[in-house]
Amino acid sequence: MTAILVTGGAGYIGSHACKALAAAGFLPVTYDNLSTGHAYAVKWGPFVQGELLDQAKLEETMQKFQPMAVLHFAASALVVESMHSPELYYKNNVAATLSLLEVMRRNGILKLVFSSTCATYGNPQKLPMTEDHPQMPINPYGRTKWMIEQMLADFGRAYGLQSAVLRYFNAAGADGEVGENHAPETHLLPNIIHAAMGLKPEIVVYGTTFPTADGSAVRDYTHVSDLADAHVLALKKLLSDNENVVLNLGTGKGCSVLELIEAVEKFSGKKVAVRREAGRAGEPHTLCADGSKARSVLGWSPKNSEIHTIVETAWKWHTLLSELRPLVQRLVPS
Repeated sequence: MTAILVTGGAGYIGSHACKALAAAGFLPVTYDNLSTGHAYAVKWGPFVQGELLDQAKLEETMQKFQPMAVLHFAASALVVESMHSPELYYKNNVAATLSLLEVMRRNGILKLVFSSTCATYGNPQKLPMTEDHPQMPINPYGRTKWMIEQMLADFGRAYGLQSAVLRYFNAAGADGEVGENHAPETHLLPNIIHAAMGLKPEIVVYGTTFPTADGSAVRDYTHVSDLADAHVLALKKLLSDNENVVLNLGTGKGCSVLELIEAVEKFSGKKVAVRREAGRAGEPHTLCADGSKARSVLGWSPKNSEIHTIVETAWKWHTLLSELRPLVQRLVPS
């Protein structure tokens, strides 16, 4: 069975990708420091707990499992946090990726699928955003991902590294076995669900005077399982065609913050208390993908990314988490 090293494989998107890899006949080897991931999410292959800056551990892992390629998810990934703690992002994203690339090169592993982001584009100059949209990131998170894209291109020219850069917009939803579980939770949909469940008093809407239909920010939500499938397709293309690709992953359909709240209310039958605040620095008002290139190059199209499906699968996952949380708290001393 062909081994694939998955950095950040215990995290939200990485764990779904591991499941998709296993279903496609690969052996996903998760490499994760568990800073935001969870050991329970590693279900489909071996697990190595380690830091990307620990080159000795990385070297040992690569020599033991002999992976054919790397799927690179491990990163700090919060826009607002990056504005306040940029050094964390340059260390965890740029320096850590450089460490990974150095060890890959020494071990002759020259194929990598990179989890990039629409945050490399910055404020939209045209919508939907195509892959040739100017890249002018407006926050440290986006800048670190943009820098990594440049690193991959430079390693390609100098050392023959082949890469698939996947810029996705907003991952959401769950598949039932794994899902989104951050502490503290900062992502919008889980927080809306928590408010509807009574686990938090309200949801804060940042920005209500944007130039959008209802004044709130608009994002392109794609089901996490659809994103995972795209990573497998990109990997297969790298292994067979040896071509570098840069692709957007998105639905092309924007959903505003207020519309997402309404969708949760409609599904759950519960009212969500809303508090409105000013928009936050570093966050564009609208991000929406043109995903036609991914459909053409990979034959990928999102199958589970209608908002009602995303909300339903996320609600079921967070219901399960809320039922299990008291049990875990009894079993694990604080």
